[in-house]
Amino acid sequence: MADSNARKGNGFFAKLKERLTKSRSWLTGSLFGRAIDDETLEEFEERLLTADVGVEVTSWLVERLRKVKGGSAEAGTEALRTALLELLRPVQVPLEIDPSRKPFVILVVGVNGTGKTTTIGKLGHRLRAEGRSVLFAAGDTFRAAAVEQLQEWGRRTSIGVVSQAPGADPAAVVHDALAAAKARGIDVVIADTAGRLHTSKGLMDELEKIRRVVARFDPSAPHEVLLTVDASQGQNALAQATEFHERLGVTGLAITKLDGTAKGGVVLAIAKKLRVPIRFVAVGEGVDDLAVFDAEQFIGALIGERAA
Repeated sequence: MADSNARKGNGFFAKLKERLTKSRSWLTGSLFGRAIDDETLEEFEERLLTADVGVEVTSWLVERLRKVKGGSAEAGTEALRTALLELLRPVQVPLEIDPSRKPFVILVVGVNGTGKTTTIGKLGHRLRAEGRSVLFAAGDTFRAAAVEQLQEWGRRTSIGVVSQAPGADPAAVVHDALAAAKARGIDVVIADTAGRLHTSKGLMDELEKIRRVVARFDPSAPHEVLLTVDASQGQNALAQATEFHERLGVTGLAITKLDGTAKGGVVLAIAKKLRVPIRFVAVGEGVDDLAVFDAEQFIGALIGERAA
């Protein structure tokens, strides 16, 4: 099983590399084809700022490259790689399912459109492939067709779905799922949640209510609060992640929609500001298009592999 997952992971990051390579010129391109000088550093800074990396990370990276000013293109690339590893390695923390917590409760949060329900389906498929029993809770009862979307993922992955009528209390749906999981001896419950943004306060109050209901069922739960972040939303994604973390205590991130448009820049900003573990990255809509975050492979996809 481990070898199979490794092969899938390598294939996934090859796909990620292909997607990011389409826009790799946003970061390095021909930039590091010459010695590191003031002009190179200025252009590098401009590229970072226009790619949603953010002022803080941009300043930090430029200062790191300034230390090799006058050096070769290879020296600049290696200085950048070292800096990115220093930034991303601390947040490379895989999700661990504690078998003593049964059911292990994963509360998946995020605004509408970030790929929340799709991530739940992919994660459920991954956990089932690892030999765990899984149950979905269709707690996004306000978005049109959200319940049907999760039910379709349930059919695709052979995972049961606990749901109620549209507009039902999301906390009640999650409670019913937890009760069903306990009765059936299910290993993991993955709960979808509302993501509407009619007001930020209303959304956060709803999510905090779900947390309270889950905690009454099991004081140690939820065991994971997984936030889905759409990489294509740039600094808006950073603002969302910051608010969710402040209100809910996010324990892990799933970065979605990493492609040639997203460029991956916001991953750097989130890692620098929040230091929350990045559990997964996603490219595509297939059931296997979710991989455990690997800092070295991600950086390799972003700026190229080390020369042999």
